Formats: sequence, structure tokens, C-alpha cells
Amino acid sequence: MEISFKRFFTEELSISEIQVAMDRNEITSKELVMYYLDRIAKYDQAGPNINSMLEINPEAIFIAEALDNERKIKGVRGLLHGIPIVLKDNIDTNDSMHTSAGTIALENHLASKDAFLVKKLREAGAVILGKTNMTELANGMASEMWAGYSSRGGQTLNPYGDPQLFVGGSSSGSAVAVAANFSVLSVGTETDASILSPAIQNSVVGIKPTVGLISRSGIIPFTYSQDTAGPFARNVKDAAILLGALTGIDKNDIATYKSEGKLQHDYTTNLDPKGLIGAKIGIFHNFSNEYSDSGEYDEQLFKKSIQILIEQRATVIEDIEIPSFHRDWKWGVSLYELRHSLDNYLTKLPSHMPVHSITELIQFNEGIGKRALKYGQDKLERRENFPNTLRNPEYLNAKVEDLYFSQEQGIDYALKKYELDAILFPSYIGSTISAKAGYPSIAVPAGYMESGRPFGITFAGTAFSEENLIKLAFAFEQASNLRKAPQFYKN
Repeated sequence: MEISFKRFFTEELSISEIQVAMDRNEITSKELVMYYLDRIAKYDQAGPNINSMLEINPEAIFIAEALDNERKIKGVRGLLHGIPIVLKDNIDTNDSMHTSAGTIALENHLASKDAFLVKKLREAGAVILGKTNMTELANGMASEMWAGYSSRGGQTLNPYGDPQLFVGGSSSGSAVAVAANFSVLSVGTETDASILSPAIQNSVVGIKPTVGLISRSGIIPFTYSQDTAGPFARNVKDAAILLGALTGIDKNDIATYKSEGKLQHDYTTNLDPKGLIGAKIGIFHNFSNEYSDSGEYDEQLFKKSIQILIEQRATVIEDIEIPSFHRDWKWGVSLYELRHSLDNYLTKLPSHMPVHSITELIQFNEGIGKRALKYGQDKLERRENFPNTLRNPEYLNAKVEDLYFSQEQGIDYALKKYELDAILFPSYIGSTISAKAGYPSIAVPAGYMESGRPFGITFAGTAFSEENLIKLAFAFEQASNLRKAPQFYKN
């Protein structure tokens, strides 16, 4: 027998629509959670078998009921009161769900406390609905591993058609869960392109913030220098609401101290549909033929995006130069820092866990064979013999060079030279230089190729320019209105 939901639940829902309906007693958070659980049951591991969700919070309905009761007795905490959110599987939650980063070795790992950002979400009244699948160890496992695959969770698929369609970087499950309407919002993490890429590939909004705007404590790490969490949503306003809820100074993450006086808890004040008027935006066209031929670029859609900026009375500077963009970037930072940071995380796990170092993780995987090693573990094995002191000259030089060439000779150079408010990149090709700089970017849907494959654009800026980037992205979104739900959703 088919479950019957109220007519309100027939379309993709925004936070504002949900809050209005809850205030009018038309729906409850409990009903909303049940609606998403029903959709997950129908489509995630049944139907098209999208496989974006790794684990469901068994307490989600009770949490929603408690928040419904609180709404009646005390009122609402804010815009996230009763709103379901899913989290990437490398984010600690002190509940019945596990935190494994997609590994089998950590499939029984129960975190002893919430990550700082999870604490912030609970305080805001969000319902943590579940954990999403991800590329195992944030793509730190094997060079041949497909994006969106983990030994624990299997392969996440792109909901926009062909099962072979690229699903994007390691936060793929978080992006797909929002695109497929399994949750209102989600949280992913990025080292380089892990938020921006799946946002583009799955036609959702993704914000990769300044490193230090959101605390990294309680997240299974990849690097110290570049890691950050960030929001996914189906529209810019909802992404801005979630971003504000995630920010804050955390005594356990020194990087957050530099955000004091710069962070906001409400980025919705920047949502101006006329926000492109007078904005000066540099267009980056100087990308390689390899990218042009990759299948991820659509010249006509990018030109259409630029035309929308012009029609909205932005000043467009074509063919800007970023001196360091095409340099031969060294990868010493990620090589050395994963060895150091992941080992530190594993060392602190409880004694009953089967692994407490990268060496033990490699041995554990070898012990269970094909179940853990479908694609091998050459990336882990390469890092096993790296020193864990972070004093190697190769690492130190790479760290200094990354900052200098990505900031002074990169993003900041271009912004200053052309007097820009932001840089516009097609797709996510600006992810590496922004990631190495620790600077923010926001990815926005920008149409669909003839094949149906999503295309998007990325606005990028300097440190703590989220306020401005959100304004520009929102104005573009309102003028273009290009996002469409994936076809399987039409039921």
C-alpha cells in the first residue's frame, strides 16, 4: 500500500516554504522527515539505485517530534528549526551513527562527541537525518578509484541520467542527496574541488568557504592547510542560511580565530536580486584544451552565463590573466599532511578499534582482500613511509609556494590588477588555485548540455569574501533560473 503524503510534499521544497507551512500548522517536522525517508527508500537503494545515503539516523523522527513540540511551546530557534540535513561520512556525530570516511575499518566507529559544526546545527534546531556516501578517505585511498565510491558504501550515481556520468569529487553523496531531494540541505567537505565538483555535476549550489570560517574539529582530515566543510542546497538562499549556521570560533580549531570579526551568522542579508548591478567580474577563459575536450565544458552555456551577467548590468572583463594558474603545482602539502593528519586521527581512536595508524589500516585492508581493495590502495601505500614530522624541505617549500603563488601571484593579483569584485570560472576549473589559497568559491547551476549533463559556473574571491560571492551568485540565479530537478524525480 502506497503511503499518502500531503499535497505540499509534491515539489522540491525551500527552507522558507517549509517554515511558512510549519508556522501555519500545515506540516510538521516529523512529516517532513517521514517524506524524505520515504523518498530515500524509493530511490536511493531501490528504483534508480542512486546510493547517496550511507546511514540513517534512527533518532531522526524523535528529534523532529521534539522540535515540533518545542515550536508549539517555546517558538522557533531560527530558520533551521525542524529542517532535515545530511552529513558527509567523515563528520563526527555523537549519536547512533558511525563515522568511517567510507572505510570498512571504521564502519563500527562511534564518535565520542559531535564535530563543532554538528553541535552548531543541533543548537540551530536542525534534524540530522543521516550520513552520506563519499569517495573513500576523501580520495586518499587509490588513484584508480571512481569518484563517489567507498568500500563501505559502494558507488554513488549521478541522478541526471547515464549511470556512467561523472558524479563529482569526494562529497558526491552529499551533493546527490540534495539534488535527488532526499534532504533539504547537506554538508560536505573540500580539500580541492570536493564540494565544487559534485555541486557542478549534480546541478546544486555548493559553497566552499574560506579555510577557518567553519571549524574543522571533529572531521576526519585530509590536510591541515586546505580542508574545510561547506553547504550544499538547491538554491543560493538555502545555502547561505546553512553557511551562517555553521560559522563560529572554536577553541579546538586555531584556524577559526582569524575569522573573528569577519564571519557572519546570517548571510541572507546579502541576497539582493539586483546584486550584479555595477559589479566588476573577471572572466577566466585561459584554460587548457584538455579541459575544453573533457566533456565538462560547454562553450555556449558559458557564453550564455556571461551574457546574463551583462544583461544584469555587471561590468565584465574578458580574458583576465592569473599569472600562476598554469604553473606546475607541487602536491607536497597533501602528500605529507594526509600522512600526518590521518595518522593523528587514527591514533586517538578507542583501543577496541581495529586500526590506529595508516600502516594498520593498510594491513587491515589487505586482510579482507577484495571487499576493501576493489581499486587497491596505492595512495595510502605511497604515504605510509612519509615522515610524520612535517619538517621535510619538500613539504615546507610546497607549503610556502602554494600560498605565495595562489594568493599574491594568483587570486589576489588578478582581483587587484583588474579591480574586480570576483572571478568567474567555467565549471570548477578554478578549484585548485582557490583551494591552495584557502579562499572561497560558490558553484551555481548554469544549464544543461545536449546530453542532459549539468553545467555550472563558479564565482571565486579573496579571503572572507563569502558575503559578496553569495550576493553575486544569488543575483545570477534569480536572473537565470536554470536549475531543473533530475528526471527520475518526476513521479
